Amino acid sequence: MNGEKTQVEDVHQEFYDFRFDESDFFKVDSGLTPEIISQISDEKKDPAWMREFRQHALEVYSRMKMPDWGPSVEGLNMDNIVTYVRPNTERMNTRWEDVPDDIKETFDRLGIPQAERTSLAGVGAQYDSELVYHNVREEVARAGVIYTDIESALHGPYADLIRERFMKLVPLTDHKFAALHGAVWSGGSFVYVPKGVHVDIPLQSYFRLNAPGAGQFEHTLIIVDEGAYLHFIEGCSAPKYNVANLHAGCVELFVGRNATLRYSTIENWSKNMYNLNTKRAKVEEGGKIEWVTGSFGSHISYLYPMSILAGRGSRSEFTGVTFAGAGQILDTGCKIVHAAPDTTSYVNTRSISKSGGENIFRSAVVVEKNAENSKSAVSCQSLMVDRISRSDTVPVMDVKTNRADIGHEARIGRISNDAVFYLMSRGVTEEEARALIVSGFADNVSKELPLEYAVEMNNLIRIEMKGVIG
Repeated sequence: MNGEKTQVEDVHQEFYDFRFDESDFFKVDSGLTPEIISQISDEKKDPAWMREFRQHALEVYSRMKMPDWGPSVEGLNMDNIVTYVRPNTERMNTRWEDVPDDIKETFDRLGIPQAERTSLAGVGAQYDSELVYHNVREEVARAGVIYTDIESALHGPYADLIRERFMKLVPLTDHKFAALHGAVWSGGSFVYVPKGVHVDIPLQSYFRLNAPGAGQFEHTLIIVDEGAYLHFIEGCSAPKYNVANLHAGCVELFVGRNATLRYSTIENWSKNMYNLNTKRAKVEEGGKIEWVTGSFGSHISYLYPMSILAGRGSRSEFTGVTFAGAGQILDTGCKIVHAAPDTTSYVNTRSISKSGGENIFRSAVVVEKNAENSKSAVSCQSLMVDRISRSDTVPVMDVKTNRADIGHEARIGRISNDAVFYLMSRGVTEEEARALIVSGFADNVSKELPLEYAVEMNNLIRIEMKGVIG
């Protein structure tokens, strides 16, 4: 089998929990000051408008209050967070051999080069605050697809295109951590798919936060032009430390007329991470956005991908699973704004809680007055593995027209003892039985992912279920 993992027992819980020394990396001081923001601008060689944008964002951040709608983030002290860490590489590389050895070993262990060779059209790899590797297949580039780091794009022929759209879907005033992102963002990808081009093999960006007490603030900007198609995959991981780390990235997606974008995410942040990420898509007439999300890590999560259905007949589908264990509160969900007639949205989520973990599903469906004949269906199901875990559902529906069809369904339950007994009678252990039931519960997400990522997600579920008897 060429050394491939063939059994769950081959996958160890510490698979993602490794780290390398960063004592010789460049870092700014912890905290937030105008001088630190200027230092980041110098490092990034920002154009003048971006320098001004960052300083303005810091002012907005300083004026805004901390979020109060979800779990407490009191344990996050920005005075202790380093907002920029540069790996020991002079520039972003397009040849894997040129990446420094310790960083290369990190991504080798995470399987990124193998994935690139077998199943991806292009890969971007970010380590702490910088992209260290970026590459795209020749046939994809020949079709006119642009896939590069966003900072290079800021200085190239697409600079005006980026300036027109940068933090327009997610304004600085959206919430305090959006403003923080605007001030200290670093790294991320820019993708442009021309009219009518179908990228049949996925592109992927992988984000690895290795430094303790640091933040990662990548910005992803994707434009899928009229009639085009793209599947973009985002992966995330970090080793565990006994100090708080922060992830406050931003994703802005522009889906053109009759275009389709599928955006898939598997997040396996360490459980000292505050994951305060913001993702938003705007969809034009006849276009479609498909969100596929698996969230397994972090101490606290605030994550609500948003779809703005701006054109007639535009559509949104959201499929997600979250897994909260001991010491985790995952406040996740999605928001859809029906801003045009004949728009459609569908939400299907699963949440799993064990060992005292808490899941909160928070959704909002807004139907504007002009969005006649719109349809929306929201289904959220929660599974609690034991009696000390918790699951909550907080749905909001704001419908401003009588000519709309809107529905919501929520179910919360526990693992059936009868199902466990049945599986045990067929020769599996109780632990294996419970893991199989949970994997089946999350199947609606795994079947939407490419095979390699579905296998990863199911392995993560089984790892999380190890030792759980009930």
